[in-house]
Amino acid sequence: MKQQLFSVLILLISVGCHGQNDEKFNLDFENHKEGNALADDWFQWGNHKLSIDTLAYSGTKSGRVSSLESGNFGSIAYKIPAKYEGKSIKLEGYMKTKDVQNGFAGLLMRIDGRGSSLAFDNMQNKNITGTNDWKKYTITLNYPEGAEIIYVAGILVGSGEAWYDDFTVTIDGKNVQTLKKVKRKPTKAQLDKEFDSGSLIELSDVSPKEIENLELLGRVWGFLKYHHPEIAKGNYNWDYELFRFLPKYIKTKSDVERDKLLINWITTLGDLKKCSKCKPTSEDAVIRPDHKWIEDQDNQLKEKLLDVYTNRSQGKHYYIGMAPGVGNPNFRNEEAYYLMPFPDDGYRLLSLYRFWNMIHYFFPYKHLTDKDWNTVLGKYIPLFLNAKDELQYEFATIQLIGDVQDTHANIWEGAGKINKWKGLNYPPVHVRFIENQLVVTDFFNEEHRGKVGLEIGDIITKINDIPVNQIVKERAKYYPASNHPTMLRDISADLLRSNYDEIEIHVESDNKTAKTQLLKLYPKDSLDTYRWYRRDHRKSFKMLDNNIGYVTLQTIKNEDIPIIKEQFKDTKGIIMDIRNYPSTFVPFALGTYFVSSLTPFVKFTNGNVDNPGEFTFGKELKIPSKGDTYKGKLVVLVNELTQSQAEYTSMAFRAGDNSIIIGSTTAGADGNVSTIFLPGGMRTMISGIGVYYPNGKETQRVGIVPDIEVKPTIEGIRKGKDELMEKAIEIITKD
Repeated sequence: MKQQLFSVLILLISVGCHGQNDEKFNLDFENHKEGNALADDWFQWGNHKLSIDTLAYSGTKSGRVSSLESGNFGSIAYKIPAKYEGKSIKLEGYMKTKDVQNGFAGLLMRIDGRGSSLAFDNMQNKNITGTNDWKKYTITLNYPEGAEIIYVAGILVGSGEAWYDDFTVTIDGKNVQTLKKVKRKPTKAQLDKEFDSGSLIELSDVSPKEIENLELLGRVWGFLKYHHPEIAKGNYNWDYELFRFLPKYIKTKSDVERDKLLINWITTLGDLKKCSKCKPTSEDAVIRPDHKWIEDQDNQLKEKLLDVYTNRSQGKHYYIGMAPGVGNPNFRNEEAYYLMPFPDDGYRLLSLYRFWNMIHYFFPYKHLTDKDWNTVLGKYIPLFLNAKDELQYEFATIQLIGDVQDTHANIWEGAGKINKWKGLNYPPVHVRFIENQLVVTDFFNEEHRGKVGLEIGDIITKINDIPVNQIVKERAKYYPASNHPTMLRDISADLLRSNYDEIEIHVESDNKTAKTQLLKLYPKDSLDTYRWYRRDHRKSFKMLDNNIGYVTLQTIKNEDIPIIKEQFKDTKGIIMDIRNYPSTFVPFALGTYFVSSLTPFVKFTNGNVDNPGEFTFGKELKIPSKGDTYKGKLVVLVNELTQSQAEYTSMAFRAGDNSIIIGSTTAGADGNVSTIFLPGGMRTMISGIGVYYPNGKETQRVGIVPDIEVKPTIEGIRKGKDELMEKAIEIITKD
């Protein structure tokens, strides 16, 4: 849902926003012209009803968002020009909610620059629902270089009401109401507008020799982008320099002519000053820069490229940085070209070059892909150039992303044609692969139970007379994932979608009967769908029989943690259910409860802007003990729904004195994500840092390997059993 909201917000912003008083921002809602629905300079995103209200935290006015409908969202938003400098930005504000259901309420902050979103948070992971009195909430983000616009908002997803008041924005602790504005001189790259309307490049039906030359150009273009000091300064719009160079390059008749043109191109970028700070690759590097392709070139071109490497850029870079305090790559000043839904030949080639080089130099898990990344660029050149329409371009892009084999990497925004291809109507049931069969496991809306001809535990073997296994085989390349179980998780959510109102399915039930039936489909907004499971709004913890505590991280809140520790301190064991995405970050707040001493549980690799392609380990991270260590058994439940922060949290719990993990392969995608924008308005992500156990054992693609493997069975699904829970209880109660 977060990705869908993000996409909608991008589009709505382009409609236009109100002007603002340069001296004072109306963040307390008090300035309000009589007759206007909203306070001065506030505007609307989304579909919910917005109004000014006298139910205020302070003063006389607040902003209100209300709706009786699920499936939609609304935001009351404000735009602040980002004419400030700093490292950290914080939004604080007060919120009150009433009967929020089938979604969440929260503050929102988004920072945009040069047509792209640079930082974003909408508090979805806080899972704020129901009725709550006025409370102060906070969002803190890294303040990105290149910021142009700061958007702050109150957001309501689903039904209910929410009130917002007294917003404050600070940068490095200083209120923007009092900060002096900084006048920024635009870079030469920002002033270059020559190809804003198109690349003027035509490259379809290229020959094998032209593909070979274009592959070399893609490597050289990316190498220069991340190494040449003049490009690092922002003196070149490197996208547009590609379009200037391509027409001459594609016409070269020989390798000698081609290499000479490349050498001259590098020379025109400016003289290289001798770099005294350019250090060789560290002996401690776990991954070293891959420059074999340079060594394979003829002497003159090789020497020219190695000269750039020897005297490469150091420090601040226009196109790349590392997130402060974390170290994942921050890809800067990358235009998404939203107004080109189907980019021309030049822009599609640019898309391939951009992504391939980002992975080549800054993806910490490139060495774990099944395919040698060096073989990928040449393979995809004809696929990108020969794409005949928007759908084919999206297909080419998602297959390229799939070769990274990172569950974080998908087209999270800008895949409108693929989404329509999957189908705009959805089934009323949730299905999942159990024992390699597509099995009905739940109903999204209770009113459909017993009315759609399906029961929990039914096996769907054919869809429109095509075997399910055949459909999976044909479509798998369009579902990027770190491992096979996670690909099945993602594809299962889409198999029953269609643009028709109904589909034909072949079903096998528990009484061994088989039937063919029509399954009615519904628009997504009419179903309480969540991609992998039904939303759960229940309290995060409860006491089970046999003196066992149960905690689900799906709905956990910070205020739950001290209560859990107190109520469960004398239990025989605690079951920690992470077959979900945690609503709150708990590795330290709750992880400290299960260790009796300072315990290492993870270490990271980070890339290097000064030597692209180099990755080194940082110090291992340790969980401290607070002295009130839990004495019982901790059993952690995981499966393919356990992803990213959930996997990191599992690692923290694994470090406990008396913990055991049961279940099956997790999603295998850990590490803070880095956003990538591609031409055509596409947004994807990658896992930006390498996450390892303290002994150096990998988690990417492998996931969190359980100590005891337990998988659900079809028989168990039909009988309403939770076989992982049953095993956890058995482990705890066993002496």
